[in-house]
Amino acid sequence: MQIATDWNDYELIDAGDGEKLERWGPFVLRRPDPQAIWPKTLGPADWNRADARYLRSSSGGGHWEFRRPLPERWTIAYGSLSFYIRPTGFKHTGLFPEQAVNWNWLRERLERAGRPIRALNLFAYTGGATLACAAAGAEVCHVDAAKGIVQWAKENLQLSGLGNRPVRFLVDDALKFVQREKRRGRTYDVIVLDPPSYGRGPGGEVWKLEDDLYRFLEACAGLLSDRPLLVLLNSYTTGLSPAVLGNLLALTFGKGGRGRITTDEIGLPVGSTGLVLPAGAFGRWEAELP
Repeated sequence: MQIATDWNDYELIDAGDGEKLERWGPFVLRRPDPQAIWPKTLGPADWNRADARYLRSSSGGGHWEFRRPLPERWTIAYGSLSFYIRPTGFKHTGLFPEQAVNWNWLRERLERAGRPIRALNLFAYTGGATLACAAAGAEVCHVDAAKGIVQWAKENLQLSGLGNRPVRFLVDDALKFVQREKRRGRTYDVIVLDPPSYGRGPGGEVWKLEDDLYRFLEACAGLLSDRPLLVLLNSYTTGLSPAVLGNLLALTFGKGGRGRITTDEIGLPVGSTGLVLPAGAFGRWEAELP
């Protein structure tokens, strides 16, 4: 497992009984997490000091309860990258801190390439991978179906001092965009994918990962340039193991044994115990280096 250990502005304080206690900059939030099925380590006094808690509803969804007023949003930093944080109605904050292990890897690989790189970030959310690629000097195309989320990513780019970098932001259905790019003959050296388990495109298109991921990866494989560098596939879908991601990459980007595939889980260290909270899986395809 690869563990995101380099944070200063984020801390997983404790986890257990289906919840996690996190510090996001100056504020502490308490949120559900189905992976934390062991008992809490810290007592009620520590957990109840959280500035806000997300409570699930028995009828679906949920809501935040605030112990004190919080700003509408605030900023945290990871190295040279900065992000706006905001508690949303879906329990999220606009950032997945465990992805820092992938941001580090992307920056290292792109900088080591020593050549101009065109990167495509699909299901790109608020732009963590986009910022990492842009900071490494790449030209980036950022695609997400949610208009508000794409605006959030634009603001993160500016906040990180990368507003002058060549980044194109698009609100679009990922599959339709990939199909159009293929017809246009456009290619990319780097492709990053973070598909949801279930979702809808801006035109009402339905996405179900188990049904759609393989054909989507096949379509994406047609966008690789003549000098591809890498592909990164993330998943938060319960039950989708790293081995499954590796198989999918092998049958699409790695046909004929092309390139190198690595897979693993990612996680966050729990400060109170030294345990690791699992937080998804990834598959990486890298072209064979000369």
